[in-house]
Amino acid sequence: MNILKDFWEKAKLINGKVILPESGDKRTLIATEMILKEKLCGVVLVGEKEAVLKNAAHNGVNIDGAEIIMPEEHPRFDDFAEFLYERRKEKGLTREKAIELSKNELYFGALMVQFKEVNGMVAGAANTTGDVLRSALQVVGVAKGLKTVSSSFIMVVPQGTEEVVYLFGDCAVVPDPTSEQLADIAMSTALTRKQLLGDQPKVALLSFSTKGSAKHELVDKVIRAREILEERKADFEFDGELQLDAAIVPKVAKSKAPGSSVAGQANVLIFPDLQSGNIGYKLTQRLAGAEAIGPVIQGLAAPICDLSRGCSAEDIANTATLVLLMSKA
Repeated sequence: MNILKDFWEKAKLINGKVILPESGDKRTLIATEMILKEKLCGVVLVGEKEAVLKNAAHNGVNIDGAEIIMPEEHPRFDDFAEFLYERRKEKGLTREKAIELSKNELYFGALMVQFKEVNGMVAGAANTTGDVLRSALQVVGVAKGLKTVSSSFIMVVPQGTEEVVYLFGDCAVVPDPTSEQLADIAMSTALTRKQLLGDQPKVALLSFSTKGSAKHELVDKVIRAREILEERKADFEFDGELQLDAAIVPKVAKSKAPGSSVAGQANVLIFPDLQSGNIGYKLTQRLAGAEAIGPVIQGLAAPICDLSRGCSAEDIANTATLVLLMSKA
């Protein structure tokens, strides 16, 4: 897709570095080779150097140029462990446990991000989403002004000879968001669009109702999310509640939501719950032939992205471009 090519070209200009902690996974090693060959950025792998190189050679992968680090051998390891202890001691974490956790590939990777040794981390090929997010939350935490970590998909939808790019959120993390969480998801997804695409987000808070056409507590949740965004004075255009057709079809918007600056023009779609979000992106992907890029993990204080455990090496490399762009936007 052209958008991926654009991401790669923009990310190369950053001259950054990412950490791929799952060096025992063949896909991580292949992704490392791809990244280094294309001169996307520097790569840090986690593990015992001789074992990682032996594994790469066994799989016919060239990772010359990658940094390979055992956590406890990093010159700032003691600082990492002390930071984690201070951050989590009120939650019952002992100094000994902090040292042990800092040796874990995911926690070490997150600490490298926190200490700005790298621009971001990509993990999840060999670890669960829960483990990746747990390490991220305990180390880098949630972005200022937010309480919710969520996700979005970049949906590249073919329309005739052109493509239209939407962001869908949340499709992977929060099962049944409250109104406040919906507002957080909207703010995070709008920021993700600014960071990755560089244009102005127009955010639609989706529902089965448009501007009072139906009355239900599920609609009230979406209306309250819009009110919270108004109270926060969000710095992007938003509106809701809107049905999907009112959000993206100008002709429908004119009759259902006249006067709205978002209706008929939305490029960010916020779904009211995870069921609708997950179904929505997969319907768009399978029936409209859209390219789904993601999920992009958002709402964290620093760029850490999760992967599906069924991901390809290409997915890992492409996600590396996302964390690079998120780190510098």
